[in-house]
Amino acid sequence: MTLQTRDFNYELPPELIAQTPIEPRDASRLLVIDRASGRLEHRKFKDLPGYLRPGDVMVFNDSRVIPARLAGRKAGTGGGVEILLLKRIEPGLWEALVKPARRVRTGTQLQLDGDVTADVVSEGEAGIRHVRFSLEAKVTSLGEIALPPYIHTPLHNPERYQTIYADKSGSVAAPTAGLHFTPGLLKQIQDMGVKCLFVTLHVGLDTFRPVQEADPHRHRIHREYGVVTEEVAAELSHAKRQGHRVICVGTTSVRLVEAASRGGDAQPFDGWVDLFILPGYKFTVVDSMLTNFHLPRSTLLMLVSAFAGKERIEKAYRAAIEQKYRFYSFGDAMLVL
Repeated sequence: MTLQTRDFNYELPPELIAQTPIEPRDASRLLVIDRASGRLEHRKFKDLPGYLRPGDVMVFNDSRVIPARLAGRKAGTGGGVEILLLKRIEPGLWEALVKPARRVRTGTQLQLDGDVTADVVSEGEAGIRHVRFSLEAKVTSLGEIALPPYIHTPLHNPERYQTIYADKSGSVAAPTAGLHFTPGLLKQIQDMGVKCLFVTLHVGLDTFRPVQEADPHRHRIHREYGVVTEEVAAELSHAKRQGHRVICVGTTSVRLVEAASRGGDAQPFDGWVDLFILPGYKFTVVDSMLTNFHLPRSTLLMLVSAFAGKERIEKAYRAAIEQKYRFYSFGDAMLVL
């Protein structure tokens, strides 16, 4: 039977969409799926070390969320405009989501606070524009963190939407599986002989948008920029040769590691990632993964279904809803063994 986007739909009670982060970070819940037995276990995230063993390799995405939401006004008319930075194309040039898009066409100049201007140089689909800034160095200092549209409660501490190891700026949204880690938990994991590696994938547009095509194979995934260093690639290849598990923290790490490993060993990588993982995909490197609970019809839900098996994910999501887990960015986590 042909795979359809509607196969990845599910009903979620709105009250289960987490509006605020839980404190401390590792107090969130952890649903553990054993792919071999199909068994589900309900734990706390701080119990994670009990599922790890010396020699395991964990891969984290160290991308840092930028203050991507900017307020501006049209030069001449003074009409208000919102700019959501999505992806840096080159120095000074960004792909952005602009609202109201119908009033912002190619050639429009936008005035931001201070002496920064933005020129719209081209138009894309669904409100996307290419925007060139006069002083890029000042742009992110004028913006604010853009929370996902399903979060309606203001975030009092912007750092709470960053992982504790966030380092390289460039994401529009946080790689949320990593939000559960505390410094103490990370140290505990390292002290038990688990090697922690860091890659970078800047999270982009697909985090915000469900798949619209009826046939998911027709969906064009938006590219995201990623880096796997030579050292990390060598460590991953060595771990696989030694029979150690590679455990990716988040779907972003999974996509990047698999993109850097197509056809065999992990290779150094520095470029755009357009890998769209659907059920039927054969994973090369990843043995286990940590992830949050994802939106219906999303590319992320399709990825975890490819990894764990669609029926197992459906069973897990039903159990999570019955047990009133918290969903999405500030929600609880799932470990797929």
